[in-house]
Amino acid sequence: MAHDPQDIARHFMEAIPHARDLNMAILEIGEGRCTIEMPYDEKLIGDPRSGVVHGGAVSALMDTCSGAAVMCHPDNPAGTATLDLRIDYMRPATPGQTIRAEAECYHVTRSVAFVRARALDDDRDRPVATATGAFIVEQGKRP
Repeated sequence: MAHDPQDIARHFMEAIPHARDLNMAILEIGEGRCTIEMPYDEKLIGDPRSGVVHGGAVSALMDTCSGAAVMCHPDNPAGTATLDLRIDYMRPATPGQTIRAEAECYHVTRSVAFVRARALDDDRDRPVATATGAFIVEQGKRP
């Protein structure tokens, strides 16, 4: 019996320990698109003087969101794993603000899915970071 790709992507994200530890939550998911938020938390601060969230937390958010976008793409027959993720950090996230990642899986081949993503705080006109990635597409049937 096939499961809904959106449910599979949700379970994928919920099963990742760091996603739980970083309090990530899916806001929207479907048809190769995903938005996940990560609330500001003092334990994520990379620079105590400025209060800015560490880039590694932003990277984990963007990778998780991108993987979830691949998982819910209608042309992805099964699971995924990150092959390559290039992140360009544009500016520090504003201390105290929730960071949201938005990802789109825009192309899927037999073996690779391609994704674009952005990380945003309250200033949606100026991304915190942008990313492009390639993800393995597992061949096989969905559970």
